[in-house]
Amino acid sequence: MSRVGNKIIPIPTGVTVSLNANNNVTVKGPKGTLTDTFNEKITIVQEGNEITIKRADDLPFTRSIHGTTRALLNNMIIGVSTGFSKTLELVGVGYRAALNGKGITLSLGYSHPIEIAPVDGITFKIEGQNKVTVEGIEKEVVGQVAANIRGHRPPEPYKGKGVKYSNEIIRRKEGKKG
Repeated sequence: MSRVGNKIIPIPTGVTVSLNANNNVTVKGPKGTLTDTFNEKITIVQEGNEITIKRADDLPFTRSIHGTTRALLNNMIIGVSTGFSKTLELVGVGYRAALNGKGITLSLGYSHPIEIAPVDGITFKIEGQNKVTVEGIEKEVVGQVAANIRGHRPPEPYKGKGVKYSNEIIRRKEGKKG
């Protein structure tokens, strides 16, 4: 029994969900429009301002995509209504970020600056010189762009230098004893 898959998805005001043939779902909201196609073994039913997800049978594959389908559809609705964001912090001497058109330029202690190209549907905001916020309507893309930025200089455990998520806790190690 899927606890996530059986939850009802509320549709907030200002968001319209249209269900088409072949489980093609289009969600429109104040932040934009998202479209996705789901497996045909899953039935998506809209009743007023609520959506329920039902599965055709109890085969292992169908049970496994039941909760996933509900979570993806819920993320689409949240994305077009409020959006998603991830905040990264640059920790280290001389580590800084600057806007470069729609992309950003990072100085992370290398001999060259790192250019992050703009991605469709993603906006960057910089607070001060060491906080970068990645915002967008697709949760997967926001997370991937933030992970790519973090991957240029992951935080190290001795001094904590590097690019880290704002809510990430770095487990510190003790240095070598003399």
